[in-house]
Amino acid sequence: MDPKKQLELIRRGAVEIISEKDLLDKLHKSQKENKPLKIKAGFDPSAPDIHIGHTVLLKKLRDFQDAGHIVYFLIGDFTGRIGDPTGQSVIRKQLTKAEVMENAKTYEKQVFKVLDKEKTKVVFNSQWFDKMSPVDMLKLASHSTVAQMLVRDDFSKRYKEQKPISMIEFMYPLLQGYDSVVLEADIELGGTDQKFNLLIGRDLQIAYGQAPQVVITMPLLVGTDGVNKMSKSLNNYISINDPAKVIFGKVMSISDDTMFTYYELLTNKDLQQIKNMHPMEAKKNLAKNIIQQYYDKTAAEEADKDFEKRIQKGDHFTDLPAKEIKMGETGLTGGKLSLSLLLCDMESLVKSRSEFRRLIDSSSIIVNGEKIKDIDYGLELDKEYCIKIGRLRFLKIRLKK
Repeated sequence: MDPKKQLELIRRGAVEIISEKDLLDKLHKSQKENKPLKIKAGFDPSAPDIHIGHTVLLKKLRDFQDAGHIVYFLIGDFTGRIGDPTGQSVIRKQLTKAEVMENAKTYEKQVFKVLDKEKTKVVFNSQWFDKMSPVDMLKLASHSTVAQMLVRDDFSKRYKEQKPISMIEFMYPLLQGYDSVVLEADIELGGTDQKFNLLIGRDLQIAYGQAPQVVITMPLLVGTDGVNKMSKSLNNYISINDPAKVIFGKVMSISDDTMFTYYELLTNKDLQQIKNMHPMEAKKNLAKNIIQQYYDKTAAEEADKDFEKRIQKGDHFTDLPAKEIKMGETGLTGGKLSLSLLLCDMESLVKSRSEFRRLIDSSSIIVNGEKIKDIDYGLELDKEYCIKIGRLRFLKIRLKK
């Protein structure tokens, strides 16, 4: 493929390319030498499933493969024991080696639902970090300063709030960057929240006498709550390993605004055509489209029929996993969580307090089979709730102290 056409393909959907000139130069050199570029993306196996938020990045990796390049799918089995501090307001719990390796096994099985196996090299960063001596680790640490690390928004915020930041967390960007040195990566992809770490990789490659990698950032997919980045730890994700019926149910539970975001980042559909469709028809089409990407058309149609049967029976929650929400005293009134606070602020399933009031007045909010009439309705802790908002929005939660 011509380098300029490759560039057009790579640009599509990307947020930032650092730098586009370097990328085009690498593409020209690759074509001239008939040598594929090394495209790197790292995944820390903090939980066993790859979710559709990851596929925004995986699809871009597939674009590179279709252009003739080799993807290095790096499983951070070493760095995964630390946990990426990006976006964290507290120190992350460290996983054991056994936990990380168990999760990593499933990554290898799932990734080829998107990537071309023949053009993918799966590597584990424990292969080099387990052999690293204390002297080598200190040498790596010498390539950055505390001041540089505090440039990061999440570290800076925690420092100002006098919240602890461990030295291990400071090391994480350096470890991720060193992966690029070992692999001699030409290009590294990551979410927009990974930009700092990706740029550290460029700096380290220069420090170790290599040409700096091109950095490409991709947009972050919002979770099913419509607020936070899709995350396994927040339980607002759709796994590509979920049964088709579960995927369908989760997609049908998202807000209309979130639906359009999913169409934009997960499909090639024309957004204007989607906006002209009835919301329920559009959402069902989205659910079927996503299912077909990881299963087939038959599975998508069967999931649709199953959903229709459950709507007629009033059983929307059988295959919908309960989202666990841990509550402190903050946000509780009389020991209960306000339903309006949950739906409007925490889950964003209702746009405003005025819409919440309209839904209450029209008996359109049902909790555990009961139509809610009280605008101040509260949810008790240590209980599970199945909540239906209107016809298309569903939430299954378990409140914990």
